[in-house]
Amino acid sequence: MASLLHQIGTVYQLVITMSILLSQVLGLNSVLGTDSWPWLLAVPLIPAVLQCGMLRMCPESPKYLLLNKGAELRAQRALNYLRGDVAVHGEMEEMRQEAEKNKVSKKVTLRELFRDRSLRRPLLVAVVAMVAQQFSGINVVIFFSTEIFTAANLSPTQSQYATLGMGAMNVVMTVVSLMLVEIAGRKTLLLAGFSGMFLCTVGLCVASLYTTHIWVSYLCIALVILFVVTFAAGPGSIPWFLVTELFNQSSRPAASSVAVTVNWTANFIVGLSYLPLASVLKSNTFAIFAVLQFIFIIFIAAKVPETKNKTIEEITAMFRQQL
Repeated sequence: MASLLHQIGTVYQLVITMSILLSQVLGLNSVLGTDSWPWLLAVPLIPAVLQCGMLRMCPESPKYLLLNKGAELRAQRALNYLRGDVAVHGEMEEMRQEAEKNKVSKKVTLRELFRDRSLRRPLLVAVVAMVAQQFSGINVVIFFSTEIFTAANLSPTQSQYATLGMGAMNVVMTVVSLMLVEIAGRKTLLLAGFSGMFLCTVGLCVASLYTTHIWVSYLCIALVILFVVTFAAGPGSIPWFLVTELFNQSSRPAASSVAVTVNWTANFIVGLSYLPLASVLKSNTFAIFAVLQFIFIIFIAAKVPETKNKTIEEITAMFRQQL
């Protein structure tokens, strides 16, 4: 069950990377990237309409039906539909046990989440993981990759296709991370990912000093693609499901709300601030991300626990020992 949840968490990131790649393909000058850009902006309407229509076909969450509504029969039917199997008695029993635990432990509010000392450390880990994912500079590379390649003396057409190659590697490595997460462990992949990103960022800072040499252009392409590869191998997917492993059912909704809000706020800040910073600092802007990545590496090594093959009770006990 836990392994399934981790894979679903990684699939979320996989769908994001596939959507980014599709947008990069549609944004090519030979497709919709020139005077047809209004049609490109209208494309997201298609999946939005399809999703609205297909939501009516989706069953309600079995957990919600059982834990919140007490509708056991409806919960079992929904679970049968989702699993494609009638043999769901074991999973139903797990949810019943969770329902019993919820009766004696009330749902944690946002205020209680911040005031409870036992929840502060896991909340800090979850929030920093989300901030690290965005402040690593990944979305600067994705949002402004074509400009970065152009600055490295590639032609506009070459820059677009280099961006396309970067997006393809992002998808491939996200698929690889889906298999690696249960083998290597979360902390190991986070450390390896951020370390690789740090080396690539330092390499880009150094390479930007020698852009007059043609070989530097190809080195920049390789470094940017490797940057995305190391991100997708761990930091891209792990923060999304790490929060579900650090909190039990009573505190998980509040913790997830805080973590996701922090993630998208950090995304907004990075996307909005890069161009003003780049206009002042030029290529030295990447030095800021290198420093941040180094800080995140130290934090992960010191504070993030390895949650592989551990229950929530074991993880909670680890944090209590640190109090």
